[in-house]
Amino acid sequence: MQRPPRRPGLSVRAIEIKAYVPAQDFALSRAFYRDLGFDEAWATDDLALFRRDGTAFLLQDFHVAEHTANFQIHLLVDDVDAWWRSIEASGLVDRYLVRAEPPADRPWGMRDFVLFDPSGVLWRIGQPL
Repeated sequence: MQRPPRRPGLSVRAIEIKAYVPAQDFALSRAFYRDLGFDEAWATDDLALFRRDGTAFLLQDFHVAEHTANFQIHLLVDDVDAWWRSIEASGLVDRYLVRAEPPADRPWGMRDFVLFDPSGVLWRIGQPL
């Protein structure tokens, strides 16, 4: 496979990108993400870094209803059905009164499921078909 030529001004390398995920109730959302299996690497009064395997995001004590209602995260995993079984077994949906839909094969070549966090942030957790 041949690498595309470098474009002028793009000679530096990107090494990571993180989303700032909004939280209506910061403490509740922190607990939710810990129970979902993310490690809280550090936290301040209004920001927390969560990691799992090679992924990470920042949870912020920030909520604007219109923003949160349109915020989505896409997480690729190696076994979407195992993730779903883990979430079902944990009781996460009932404990946090959140909504989730079971895995399904999508026409865009992904098997995924939908999970909303306590603030209404939509997570699509899936794997390529």
